[in-house]
Amino acid sequence: MMATSNHFLQGNSSKSVRGLLRTIILLTIAAAAVSARLFAIIRFESVIHEFDPWFNFRATKYLVKHGFYSFWDWFDDRTWHPLGRVTGGTLYPGLMVTSGVIYHILRLLSLPVDIRNICVLLAPAFSGLTALAMYLLTSEMSASPSAGLLAAAFMGIAPGYISRSVAGSYDNEAIAIFLLVFTFFLWIKAIKNGSILWGALAALFYGYMVSAWGGYVFITNLIPLHVFTLICMGRFSSRLYISYTTWFALGTLASMQVPFVGFLPIRSSDHMSALGTFGLVQLVAFAEFLRSRVPGKQFQTLLFGAVLALFVVACLGLVLLSITGIIAPWSGRFYSLFDTEYAKIHIPIIASVSEHQPTAWPAFFFDLNLLIWLFPAGVYMCFRNLKDEHVFVVIYAVMSSYFAGVMVRLMLTLTPIVCVASALALSHILDTYMAADMPTASSQNGSGDVSSKGASKSASTMASLRSMRNPLVGIYSSVSKSVVTATTTAYLLLFVLHCTWVTSNAYSSPSVVLSSRMPDGSQYIIDDYREAYYWLRQNTPQDAKIMSWWDYGYQIGGMADRPTLVDNNTWNNTHIATVGKAMSSREEVSYPILRQHDVDYVLVVFGGLLGYSGDDINKFLWMIRIAEGIWPDEVKERDFFTKRGEYRVDDEATTTMRESLMYKMSYYNFNSLFPAGQAQDRVRSSRLPAEGPQLSILEEAYTSENWIIRIYKVKDLDNVGRDHASAVAFEKGHKKKRAAKGRGPRVLRTE
Repeated sequence: MMATSNHFLQGNSSKSVRGLLRTIILLTIAAAAVSARLFAIIRFESVIHEFDPWFNFRATKYLVKHGFYSFWDWFDDRTWHPLGRVTGGTLYPGLMVTSGVIYHILRLLSLPVDIRNICVLLAPAFSGLTALAMYLLTSEMSASPSAGLLAAAFMGIAPGYISRSVAGSYDNEAIAIFLLVFTFFLWIKAIKNGSILWGALAALFYGYMVSAWGGYVFITNLIPLHVFTLICMGRFSSRLYISYTTWFALGTLASMQVPFVGFLPIRSSDHMSALGTFGLVQLVAFAEFLRSRVPGKQFQTLLFGAVLALFVVACLGLVLLSITGIIAPWSGRFYSLFDTEYAKIHIPIIASVSEHQPTAWPAFFFDLNLLIWLFPAGVYMCFRNLKDEHVFVVIYAVMSSYFAGVMVRLMLTLTPIVCVASALALSHILDTYMAADMPTASSQNGSGDVSSKGASKSASTMASLRSMRNPLVGIYSSVSKSVVTATTTAYLLLFVLHCTWVTSNAYSSPSVVLSSRMPDGSQYIIDDYREAYYWLRQNTPQDAKIMSWWDYGYQIGGMADRPTLVDNNTWNNTHIATVGKAMSSREEVSYPILRQHDVDYVLVVFGGLLGYSGDDINKFLWMIRIAEGIWPDEVKERDFFTKRGEYRVDDEATTTMRESLMYKMSYYNFNSLFPAGQAQDRVRSSRLPAEGPQLSILEEAYTSENWIIRIYKVKDLDNVGRDHASAVAFEKGHKKKRAAKGRGPRVLRTE
């Protein structure tokens, strides 16, 4: 009895030690995940990155200052002038509400942290939670705790996730990836237990996900696909019915509470798979009920007829509802996932975004490194013991691999499943190899009776056992195990080194603060963006309207606090095309557009002096294409190409190109920086014309230190000049002639 008691206590003590060690490792992984994302703060400062985060930051400040209900009803009259934007009803509020709740909790605890620092550090903080969620998800796929720990470590430092979660990257993905992983964990829990509680929790976090990111549609379609696949495999059960019915009913109700989503879950084609699967689950459950009540042969006939009739009715109903407009058609973004040329032809504004481009093959190795080799092995292992949760891994892996291949941004959704599958493969290799014990004679012979197999076979068996017991020979030797362990450790260390290098050099540089290296190796900070926005804030009236390409709208609103014509929301394609037309037209055509929209200043980004390739001249073709989509008779892309089909800015540039407002604003007074006739555009490696362009409707107001930002003030009509005043009058007369012919003036339309 005493021996049994001691053994029991030792077992409990061993479990407690393992549990404590696992907790310490998880906390260390979470700390490493947070620390890996702080390079931007260390090298630069606590600053918001990129473009979209500046709107999120501005909206968060409004929420904290005015309260939740004012934020919900917020109409922003300082954007999309003169239209404005119903901001509270056209965004996903989850990110702002999360930051606001954290802000008020810290205030309640007498920790008055500035809201900016909360926004900057939110993504690193949630990356630690994502690592913990990844541990929970992977632990549901494998009985080995090492798989969960490896997956958490991979997720914590994988560049594919770090790219959108560094300090200052205050975008929706900052919290959305955690919610994605945790929702999948809760779903797997619900499937395995058939629990209403787990299904309700999955629905709750799904609703949170809907409020945070438009990528919730991935969950909306992946979970129904998992359920549909299990039904097709003949794995329908009460557990599946309870889990999916609970998730769909509560999750749909939760998602409909977000104003921007509203009735889309029951009226959008993007959500029809979830609704259809819900109906299918009810039918299968009813069929299972009939199976227990109706004889087999009659049941088969009844089932076949009912399924056929319901399928025909469902298809006809879906077509009818789509034709009548009750169910919204598929969006352009959806079509672009299956036809990479669709957006370029039909919706150029979507194709113009770099993160919507197809993913280059090197990007997979750059963002996943070692994991890209382990990923297929982990998926293959799921087929060896194909449980319901392993089916989910396979489906997730196939779908996310395809979508990540057609759109760079969706590498985010691929990274979690790559970490899961890679951890399953690597942990299986290590656990199997390190736990391989020396075989005994009985295991080799198949029984304990050696003589039954014959003396000769027994002798050879014993000889092989004696050779395997040699500590320096054989796969069971300590030397062999040490070699494999050391090799695996070396690969993992190289993976950590790669992730750290990529994070430090590729993903930790805020777009508003640039840097370069001096000849002596020292860092040179290029702060033209903030310099120019600060100038706007200090030297222009508060109601001064700024026209720029839509890329910079959020930054102007967030840093300069000035009204803008267009911004990164891109909800009105015609309004953006109007800006594109003004940029790509002659001065006499652009001036009426500027005056009609009350534009006071025009901002352009120019990198020709410094070699900054992300400038507006390189983006100019997208402005032309978007404008041509609305005004094909007035703006033609081919007019900006030479006869040889080249896009040039030097002496061979077309007349249309050299007379466009964008060209003139970019190169105005640029020749004065060089000796006569030697002006050089370093981005396009072109020698510019000896005589630079002249401006009549604009005057230079400000140019940043490195000429990256150029701001022009729109002249009053009295100061434009007699020639251009006549041109403006001619343009007005031309519009009247168009109206007299019945063509009418072009008006803004909302999309």
